[in-house]
Amino acid sequence: MNKKLITTLAMLLASSTAALADASDGKVKIGILNDQSGVYADFGGKSSYEAALMAVEDFGGKVLGVPVEVITADHQNKPDIASNIARQWYDTEQVDSIMELTTSSVALAVQALSKEKKKIDIVTGAATTELTGKQCSPYGFHWAYDTHSLAVGTGGALVKQGGDSWFFLTADYAFGYSLEENTGNFVKENGGKVVGAVRHPLATTDFSSFLLQAQSSGAKVIGLANAGLDTSNAIKQASEFGIVQGGQRLAALLFTLAEVHGLGLEAAQGLTLTEGFYWNRNEESAKFGKRFMERTGKMPNMVHAGTYSAVLQYLKAIEKAGTDDADAVAKELHALPVNDVFAQNGTVAPNGRMIHDMYLLEVKRPDESKEPWDYFKVLATIPGKEAFIDPAASGCELVKS
Repeated sequence: MNKKLITTLAMLLASSTAALADASDGKVKIGILNDQSGVYADFGGKSSYEAALMAVEDFGGKVLGVPVEVITADHQNKPDIASNIARQWYDTEQVDSIMELTTSSVALAVQALSKEKKKIDIVTGAATTELTGKQCSPYGFHWAYDTHSLAVGTGGALVKQGGDSWFFLTADYAFGYSLEENTGNFVKENGGKVVGAVRHPLATTDFSSFLLQAQSSGAKVIGLANAGLDTSNAIKQASEFGIVQGGQRLAALLFTLAEVHGLGLEAAQGLTLTEGFYWNRNEESAKFGKRFMERTGKMPNMVHAGTYSAVLQYLKAIEKAGTDDADAVAKELHALPVNDVFAQNGTVAPNGRMIHDMYLLEVKRPDESKEPWDYFKVLATIPGKEAFIDPAASGCELVKS
């Protein structure tokens, strides 16, 4: 074997060894942890896993010369189950990052564990502002939306339209409290008032007593500070009580395309809501939506598109850092702009909040819908700087990038 060939082979071997050294365990492994069997199964669920796979495929399947693997599990909306899965993933299955994390109590628990383990977590499915507030982490990122952005969008629109008195029907856990508080504060800051609230258990099937209290309050707007099947069931039962017919308005504070599809346009028409993504907003989003539909049988909502974006940005950060070391990757996640099908000119604040535009939407009447899944009218674009809390006032000890 001649000297030139030996030298070339040695260089290739060194290059390969360096790549493997920079990507721990010879691979990059991402875990998608969310609700796949409960009230939020359509909200994110297994379709978020497919979104993650799409991102990996679009990136090329490898980063730093090693394969990217995606695994998934159902946390059943229980923080203890989620923490046990996350600990096992980190300790024995070489998972580098956990994402999605629908349900705020779950997201807070896993983010705390990820901070302890010095692992990246990117939340796309949970809403509480505590993730980038008092419980922020140098390794934690909040991507698709939060309770403040929903309050600015839906709450702001209805106050401006005369809905200046509110009664909240709130899911009895961290997400519901945060959504109620954010929206209530926004209503009061704009001259409205909150006349009362009632809390319901997660996944309840009977909203009758809660709705009767809301109806008797005389509030102009009943704010549904819940999500998934809870919101859908509340809307269905509100119709049976004639609440909207009686002159009160329903504000679905976290309601996405997936839930509108499940409820149907006949029942959902006229609802105002806020999302960070709509598949039929422009040519690029429509193209992505149709690809997603081919894989899942449904169009993506902001959680699905946000998960795609989070995975893609994580891989870009690893590539830029030249390693999957969490400190180096976190630094690049803070520094890199976000430009993809989900967000254009997005930026990541020091507290881990990804700042991007949100969209105020109204559900179309059945006769306005021109094709399957054509459910929304875009009423307004809410600039990211208005939609999200100023990170300097978030309550987080700001992370230095």
